[in-house]
Amino acid sequence: MDRSLPTIALAMGDPAGISPELTAKVIALPDVRAAARFIVIGDRRLFDVGARTAGLTPDIPTVGSLDEALEPTDGPVFVDMRNCDPASIAVGEVSRDGGASAVANFRAGIGLAGAGKIDALCFTPFNKGAMRLAHPTYTDEIVFLDEVLGIEGTASEYNIMNGIWNARVTSHVPLKGVADLITRANIDRAIARTRTNMITAGFVEPRIAVAALNPHAGDGGNFGSEEIEVIGPAVEAAKAKGYSVEGPFPSDTVFLRAKAGAFDAVLTMYHDQGQIAMKLIGFDTGVTLLGGYPVPIATPAHGTAYEIAGKGVANVGATRQALLLAAEMGRRAREAATAH
Repeated sequence: MDRSLPTIALAMGDPAGISPELTAKVIALPDVRAAARFIVIGDRRLFDVGARTAGLTPDIPTVGSLDEALEPTDGPVFVDMRNCDPASIAVGEVSRDGGASAVANFRAGIGLAGAGKIDALCFTPFNKGAMRLAHPTYTDEIVFLDEVLGIEGTASEYNIMNGIWNARVTSHVPLKGVADLITRANIDRAIARTRTNMITAGFVEPRIAVAALNPHAGDGGNFGSEEIEVIGPAVEAAKAKGYSVEGPFPSDTVFLRAKAGAFDAVLTMYHDQGQIAMKLIGFDTGVTLLGGYPVPIATPAHGTAYEIAGKGVANVGATRQALLLAAEMGRRAREAATAH
């Protein structure tokens, strides 16, 4: 076993969608297996259904517990949770059984992360509606992570596609509440976290563009004052620290500049301001990264794709990118910890 490889837990997501197929496909890829040692968490019966759908027979032994999975071995191992009988799952339909399985798998992976047993955590797509049937307080992954880990307010969510990162000052909040959250403290924090996470991912000094909140970047105050009073001063403060940060730029053109290579990341003020642009840039290869936790957490940016579940046509590209990013960040974090 190559002990320099990071250890990554991969939690299987919603069994009624493409998660079983994606899990089987991605764990069979040679470059993925070479990048890290994977602990796949889920129901082996569902994994085998996914493998048959994909036309694969992945070489991955089953172990009986999470503790056993942590023992040194060559190659990936599968922790059989035996928490979801495939006979109880209707492909393409939301169910409590499916949601309970995904919640249990995710919780197990979070436990390993919180205990410092792994270097990164990944998961294949969840269906939040199914997860709420099993866990009524489930809002999103960040809320659940905070609940399980007993922490709050440390997380940032990033979308990464075709080499471009999208960070946000606000995320899952109603649009009418966004302006009140555009504060110096929140922008300063978002810039600093984005820079830190990108350096962990391999950037030396990431070039970050900051988007405006208002149309035409406020047009000199005609369409709003946030750019003058809050966003601009935050950018200048970041520059004074030596960060490579520019803006604020109109949000309808800043992604064109990033796509052309002028910037490595765009910090947007709210969720859809960046999500729409990013998914147009490259939906099939996009990764969602959750930073600010004990380990990096990554997943494909797309959903469960019920409409193609069970057909063997799911594109593994985004899942592959998520695992490779997690492996790179986990490796760098491990090396940095060893150096100190």
